[in-house]
Amino acid sequence: MTALRPEREDSYGGVPYESYDSVPYEPPLDDETVALRIPEPPARPVGGEPISAPDASSASSATGTPMGGRAARRRAAKRRGGRHGGGAEPAPESPADDGRPLSRVEARRQARARKPGAAVVASRAIGEVFITTGVLMLLFVTYQLWWTNVRAHAQADKEASSLQDDWASGKRNPGTFSPGQGFALLHIPKLDVVVPIAEGVSNKKVLDRGMVGHYGEGELKTAMPDAKTGNFGLAGHRNTHGEPFRYINKLQPGDAIVVETQDKYFVYKMASMLPVTSPSNTSVLDPVPPGSGFTKTGRYITLTTCTPEFTSKYRLIVWGKMVEERPRSKGKPDALVE
Repeated sequence: MTALRPEREDSYGGVPYESYDSVPYEPPLDDETVALRIPEPPARPVGGEPISAPDASSASSATGTPMGGRAARRRAAKRRGGRHGGGAEPAPESPADDGRPLSRVEARRQARARKPGAAVVASRAIGEVFITTGVLMLLFVTYQLWWTNVRAHAQADKEASSLQDDWASGKRNPGTFSPGQGFALLHIPKLDVVVPIAEGVSNKKVLDRGMVGHYGEGELKTAMPDAKTGNFGLAGHRNTHGEPFRYINKLQPGDAIVVETQDKYFVYKMASMLPVTSPSNTSVLDPVPPGSGFTKTGRYITLTTCTPEFTSKYRLIVWGKMVEERPRSKGKPDALVE
């Protein structure tokens, strides 16, 4: 602030202007520093009050640089936040951002910050278990529904080709067959099924290899097709492992079922069906099966498989009655020609 002064307008500091040049200039004493500096004479005023030397506060506010010595610079630094004040520039977010190497304490602090908590680790572990379980289940389903069929079809085709080669070469099979030995071919024209028939109903030796098994052992032993009377009982998979009996539920009365052996064709006509029964109901294989509609002994065929699909809880039964016995020398029966 500049106050009014009672001094003469033609003088400066009580010294007349005309004698101002003759008075030697002496710089004011600097109490804060004894460093050398080059003084500048004050500018000559142009009428009015004299121009005083700029103070430290105005100079520093104009230039942004504290002036007036160490004490003035210290006061200016305190006004800005100072060496230890709160207005200092924020430190880098990461100690490594300023280019200097991390100390041990900083490295440990960063490692702890990056380390996931127990909840995160647990959730990750559970997620990995679910993913692994899902992948394993998908692989198992793929194996059951696709690969078992591929493998079983290949094995059944190989057995059928071998059987037909033996027949063509005149090689005769004995009257009885060992478990797992193929001896005939089953044709179901409506379902486009041609599959080997092997002795026994073992999963490992017969059914899982894509073939149809003949109930020919123990208490479940049934007749052969060439028997004068009897019930020729067969079992096969409805799903997986070649699934030869998957669609036998679509058969209708009168549909052909043909058994081809080395010497003859045995032609049956589908007669009746039992959609659901217990797996322990072995009476379906009797010479005159109850519920089949047959009332006396004859030459019958029984097809058994699991139901519902993709389960083994119950059994589905299809019965047929022989209508033709045809020597192979007379050619294929009409049911295989149509």
